[in-house]
Amino acid sequence: MNDLILTAQKRELSGKAVRRLRDEGQLPAVAYGHGTDPESLTLDAKLTERVYAQAGSAKLVGLKLGEGKSRNVIFQDVQHDPRSGAIIHADLYIVRMDEALEAEVPLRFVGESTAVYQDEGTLVKNLETVEVRCLPGDLPDSIEVDISVLDDFSKQINVSDLKMPKDVELLVEDPESVMVVKVEPPRSEEEMADLDAEVTEELPEDVQEEAPVVVSEENEGDADRRDKK
Repeated sequence: MNDLILTAQKRELSGKAVRRLRDEGQLPAVAYGHGTDPESLTLDAKLTERVYAQAGSAKLVGLKLGEGKSRNVIFQDVQHDPRSGAIIHADLYIVRMDEALEAEVPLRFVGESTAVYQDEGTLVKNLETVEVRCLPGDLPDSIEVDISVLDDFSKQINVSDLKMPKDVELLVEDPESVMVVKVEPPRSEEEMADLDAEVTEELPEDVQEEAPVVVSEENEGDADRRDKK
């Protein structure tokens, strides 16, 4: 039985009307999958936030619609409010346990790099997730990356170095040439001085900088009339 459960209700509202749902603490969502018609749903916003924080896009979640039987889904696409970061819409993909799926799995960085804590280098992560294909039951929560092998600045970990779980296929073209993580050496004093130097940009000789226009209550009407011309 799945430990993470979302409860849902069928949704009739659409378009701008869904704003009312969000004001009431509800979240619009769509569930779809192979051989099923898309279903417009309403989820509890706070519960969805908690479940997504644990599941991400790489863990099966139980979706229970009304009194019906729970179905296994994964978060396929989640939209966030650009200002608050809150989830404002979710796409849920209904999976079949006997059918392979494709999903983004997060990388989990473990260990310590001597090039970082002894040589004062900077850990540079090129990838945070990788795409995989497998049966839903084989989908890993994360893929471990041991950075302890990065003991000098000449080394890096590529996708081809990742230890993949059994029966999980990595969907990355040319994995030997795609870097996952490396350590960059600390900047020299000359490089730091260049970064701190003030950058000035001169205008071409034939271009004059325009003085700002100050609009007061007295000339505001004149400015509006000039804009309309």
